[in-house]
Amino acid sequence: MSYPTILEVEPGSPAAAIGLTRGDELVKVNGVAPGDVIEYQQLVDDPDLDLEVVRAGEPVRLEVSKMPGEPLGIRLSKSIFDRVQTCDNHCEFCFIYQLPPGLRQSLYLKDDDYRLSFLYGNFTTLTRFTELDLSRVVEEKLGPLYVSIHATDPDVRAGMLRNPRGATSLRWLRGLLDQGIEVHGQVVLCTGVNSDDVLDRTCAEIVVRYPGLSSVGIVPFGMSRYATGISLRPHAPEEAARDLDIVHRWQETALAHVGRRMFQASDEMYLLAGRDVPPATAYEGFAQHENGIGMVRAFYDEIDRLEHGTDEDAPEITGEWRTIPAAPATGYRAPNVTTPAAQATAEGPAVIVTGEYGGQALAPVLSRLEGLSGRALRLLPVANDFFGGNVAVAGLLVGADVKNAIARDEGPAGVYVLPDIALKGDVFLDEVPLSEVAALTSAPVVAIPPTAEDLLKAVAT
Repeated sequence: MSYPTILEVEPGSPAAAIGLTRGDELVKVNGVAPGDVIEYQQLVDDPDLDLEVVRAGEPVRLEVSKMPGEPLGIRLSKSIFDRVQTCDNHCEFCFIYQLPPGLRQSLYLKDDDYRLSFLYGNFTTLTRFTELDLSRVVEEKLGPLYVSIHATDPDVRAGMLRNPRGATSLRWLRGLLDQGIEVHGQVVLCTGVNSDDVLDRTCAEIVVRYPGLSSVGIVPFGMSRYATGISLRPHAPEEAARDLDIVHRWQETALAHVGRRMFQASDEMYLLAGRDVPPATAYEGFAQHENGIGMVRAFYDEIDRLEHGTDEDAPEITGEWRTIPAAPATGYRAPNVTTPAAQATAEGPAVIVTGEYGGQALAPVLSRLEGLSGRALRLLPVANDFFGGNVAVAGLLVGADVKNAIARDEGPAGVYVLPDIALKGDVFLDEVPLSEVAALTSAPVVAIPPTAEDLLKAVAT
């Protein structure tokens, strides 16, 4: 076991009061070496704590008294202290196999750890799940969890995972649901493998065998230009439309038999098929919003509310995967840079930098955004040459492609606005800092959360 390092100490917290400092390594809490941040959180909920840390290579013991349940006030360097349960599947569609070398190391970790599913919304196949894991999840009520289903046909699922345990591991899904654990499912849709009739069967069996699933996201296979020796291919528009028809049919069946629509296709499917996204009611609380499901609808409805001057009907976006305060922020929880809107005061149109799918989604409402902002707006969709293939989402934009797009942009620009979901801190996936993009233009470059309200604030003059 490697010990977690303290990254932050909250001022005024019990941790600060006893002298815990950044760089201390946490060894034990009340004589117990926690295996993960979940166990840590349970231990530090006690009012009286005996902490063992290592500081500059020397052991240090500290005692703290606080209110029961009061946070200790630290953030740790990692969530799993013992050993991350890695994935032993070999899915042909896995995007990790399609990454080029040289990206940040954390992107290459293939995990299949239910703890990371609980903490960060990572999807697990349950092929390495055990009776002991089930007991802990049930005893500690570690939900929601996120499970990759892909197909309910045992042979198809085992073939997709390239793991014989894929044929039987959904028994754990049944066990989780039987014990009342909230679970969200996912189907990564691969044309000719688990689409069409297989998708139809999967939806049917989910309604019958797993009606307790809170939601099932249907997302298309993503393929980068770095994929080698791969037999899969991206969806064609007509194939996406056909699979959407299947999803919509089973939504109505599930609504009639289970009381919920359950099945929700990703925004990418609708954009690819050239179809309008469904109304907010179809997303039933936007349970998989951060999985790219319902983002476009939420954005459109936000514009409606801004135009009418009310947010009374704003749905609560419940799909935000949350984590324990002491856990390091990572993935969707990682901090993104947000440039103050006050910098975006230069004259000229505001240029919205986004991915190709983002451009498709924004084009129909651009004039409405202009009306709300009182400023001319221009779209600059950026082709993802770095990943290539069918990768077109804003969250996978890289600095090199953004730099090239802005360098080639010959239109007038008062400010460039780009989504902060493409950044971790102030750095893109390819380790290009935002400052390199800003150095290419005299106009301000602003990174913002991808909401209509934040966009309007950023382009305000």
